[in-house]
Amino acid sequence: MGKDASEPSAPLDIETRSFEIIEAEVPEPRPFQGREWAVVRRMIHASADFELLRLVRFHPEAVSRGLEALKNSCSIVTDTQMTKAGITSARMDRLGCTLACHLSEPEVARRAGAENRTRSAVAVEWALEGLDGGIYVVGNAPTALFELLEQIGRHGLAPALVVGMPVGFVGAAEAKEALMNQSEAPFVSLTGRKGGSALAAACVNALAELALEPEEESL
Repeated sequence: MGKDASEPSAPLDIETRSFEIIEAEVPEPRPFQGREWAVVRRMIHASADFELLRLVRFHPEAVSRGLEALKNSCSIVTDTQMTKAGITSARMDRLGCTLACHLSEPEVARRAGAENRTRSAVAVEWALEGLDGGIYVVGNAPTALFELLEQIGRHGLAPALVVGMPVGFVGAAEAKEALMNQSEAPFVSLTGRKGGSALAAACVNALAELALEPEEESL
């Protein structure tokens, strides 16, 4: 069959049409407004999962703190290479942000084996210097999120934002619940087992888009 001439083919056209469909299928009043809706909309776009409307949770300062950090060229650390790969490097370059994942560092692997811990948890310790004022993104590993919360409580670390969205059946829901029950670090997360690198990356990409928008001219 031939392609319908009305079907969008350019990437930007496809994205625009996708957002139009999401907007149409989630009419007002929506459970999220403004910049929070922009983040959730992109997460729905990445997953085609409208259940996110009842699962996503924002700390009251999550968006404002995340945008401030991005505009100040913060460091962004991810739990896995897969999560890192989903974050658009072109946006990060424009913002002057660094993007890193320490999972493959030889010393991380050595310590994980010697201490019988996951590499994801050890990699959090490897990234401690960049956590203050930075953004830590967990899309896969509950142990990374548990370790991050431990380090925040133990050392008084102050990340600007934690995007905590580990996925799975063992520890994922519990790690996210622990994140949402603490008050030291602003967060974007979601309840239950769902999550993953695509959702976590989509959250960061949405915030980066907002950070790159021109400042509104004062009246």
